[in-house]
Amino acid sequence: MSNENNFETLSVEVSDVIYQNEANGYTVFEFETEDSLETATGIIPGLYVGEKIKISGQWSNHQTYGKQFKVLSFEKTVPSDSDAMLKYLASGAIKGIGPKTAERIMDRFGDDAFQILESSPELLSEIKGISKSRAREISVAFNSQFGIRNVMMFFSDYFGPSLTSKIYKRWGSASIDIVKSNPYVLCNEINGIGFEKADKVASSFGSPKDSAERIEAGILYALKQDSAASGNLYLPQEKLCAYSSKLLGVSPERIRECIESMIARKLLLAYDFEKMDFASNIDKAAIYLPLNYHIERSIADKLTLLSRFEAQNGFTDIEKIISDVEEIENIKYAPLQKNAIASALNNSVFVLTGGPGTGKTTIIRAIIKIYMNMGLKYVLAAPTGRAAKRMSESTSCEAKTIHRLLEFEYTENDEELSFTRDESNPLEADAVIIDEASMIDANLFFSLLRAIRPSTRLLLIGDSSQLPSVGSGNILKDVISSNVFKVGTLNEIFRQEDGSSIVLNAHSINNGKYPDFSNKTQDFFFMQRDSATKVASTISELYAKRLPLKYGEDITDNIQVLCPTKKSECGSINLNRLLQSIKNPPSSEKSQLKVRDFILREGDRVMQTKNNYDVTWSKIGFFGDSEEGVGVFNGDIGVVEKIDPIDEKITINFDGKTVVYDLHNLEEIEHAYAVTIHKSQGSEYPVVIIPVFSAMPLLMTRNLLYTAITRAQKMVIIVGSKEVVMRMVDNNTDSKRFTGLTKFLKAKV
Repeated sequence: MSNENNFETLSVEVSDVIYQNEANGYTVFEFETEDSLETATGIIPGLYVGEKIKISGQWSNHQTYGKQFKVLSFEKTVPSDSDAMLKYLASGAIKGIGPKTAERIMDRFGDDAFQILESSPELLSEIKGISKSRAREISVAFNSQFGIRNVMMFFSDYFGPSLTSKIYKRWGSASIDIVKSNPYVLCNEINGIGFEKADKVASSFGSPKDSAERIEAGILYALKQDSAASGNLYLPQEKLCAYSSKLLGVSPERIRECIESMIARKLLLAYDFEKMDFASNIDKAAIYLPLNYHIERSIADKLTLLSRFEAQNGFTDIEKIISDVEEIENIKYAPLQKNAIASALNNSVFVLTGGPGTGKTTIIRAIIKIYMNMGLKYVLAAPTGRAAKRMSESTSCEAKTIHRLLEFEYTENDEELSFTRDESNPLEADAVIIDEASMIDANLFFSLLRAIRPSTRLLLIGDSSQLPSVGSGNILKDVISSNVFKVGTLNEIFRQEDGSSIVLNAHSINNGKYPDFSNKTQDFFFMQRDSATKVASTISELYAKRLPLKYGEDITDNIQVLCPTKKSECGSINLNRLLQSIKNPPSSEKSQLKVRDFILREGDRVMQTKNNYDVTWSKIGFFGDSEEGVGVFNGDIGVVEKIDPIDEKITINFDGKTVVYDLHNLEEIEHAYAVTIHKSQGSEYPVVIIPVFSAMPLLMTRNLLYTAITRAQKMVIIVGSKEVVMRMVDNNTDSKRFTGLTKFLKAKV
């Protein structure tokens, strides 16, 4: 045997299959060597005792199970001699064949047995105990078993075992014929296979560049990709033609032909917003994926229904109700705040918007108090875990993520998220209160509305000047822009603790005024630097020396660098590399491993980049009691506590919650010494440093700068070019998203 961790290839015969997951093909099996019985693990679907298989991978030493061979790739071979055939047939691999029947088949047909099973099953009926119908069933089972073998071998040049298993699960033994007929069904129907991968398969088959199948798959990909990258829910016909033409390398005229054909077959929908009807001429039409059109229309329909349905438990004498809360809470609400509270009580759908320090939380607390006094049931939620946590802390009431509120679950294959709360199982609440509503994308809002009864109040709270959601849609702004629902706008600053200028500067920027660059306060600073290199160097110096020297070493744990972009010298990727070398340099006492294009090291600050509702966590309480739960959320920041390269486990502590990741989960983890401003939405940090230098004009906008500044609790430091800051303030271009919600809502009035 080779030394541990050396990559090698072995030809083995399967002695025993210890475990096999039918859903994903993960298998644990044993094989014999000259000296011992060994164990191997990996994704090898349809594996049975007696099979001969060539496996490639590495030896490792599992902490619990000992020495194992981890299979990274494999190649099955057909049993060719009588002994191997008998062992295979007797293993139960083929439904209808047990050990005794296997012996009879081998005694009767010898080395020709597999050929008989595959192509001449009627001859099996010559064996005592096998009828003609049973012979046919055995042949079907045999061909099915060898079908997955053929599929695995056919697609081995294109995909790994996991994706190939999905292909076989979708189409079975017909997979090869179906994909040969139209390779683009791969990207349309198999989760994890995009257009580019399918296009490579098609190219290897010699499929023509201008085939209808390729162009139609490319158009669907263009719409989905644009929705994910730019947040659009549709594209104007001319933009879709131009985008698809560039992507596919075919003429816009040919693209248009295919779009018209797809519309005729309901694969796409064309909508005319001038006529508010489906388009007869696609020249000026909005081209929708059918699901996106359904989502926007359904949101408009449900919001309109909620607003028109008289809420149960209506309030009378609202002035007295507010006065009573003022007395209980020992507070005096400002006129705008009183109006907002009254509107929230009077309207079934109400939107509350305002910048930092304008009293949104104060109003939420007041409304909650009123609901409690009236015996009404309310639920609090926010789009992300960090936003929900902040909502809980500020209201002293439980707030959940919207996903948890809707009681998420996964489909059978653990690939698609669904919710148990919907029209047939609605939320049991008199009011649903949603914070950070600017972060809600169209898909999530659609799911939320499905679970709200017509008699339930809906209160949306957020800052409409913040960046829009990472996902598609622009829900908060679209709802406000429709002028259909009552909107309370707070613009008076109430929170201005200790003369803080963070809030003042944030509002100035939001109103198109430049911040005070000569500010000498203790919480808002600007540092002029005339090159990207100097910006990065200054941030490193602040992190390593200047701030710790002035405020103590512990301050680095409270610093968050927020970048307009990932790339460039001032982007999060480069700054993470620099700051890791300062905060957590290499050490012989710390384990590390390479993850994608960066080194992950014990002690690193990291961020979860996707909601993961399946991962489990544990937490030790103040009195030593333990708590367990599930779920780590997009934007959660933690520290790597332990890396075990042998057991392939990584332990990360998220604010006291300990999570153990497998290596494949690390796709969801990235360094968090510096993060993009988009990723900071819904979060707050004690100290924020913002690098501001040249970048794409599309990124350098007023609301991006405003969002970054409003993430800070105690201190903001802007490092970079004064001219670029001024250009950002001047650039009030709201990144246009192609959405139809505002128009659909107005049409309902």
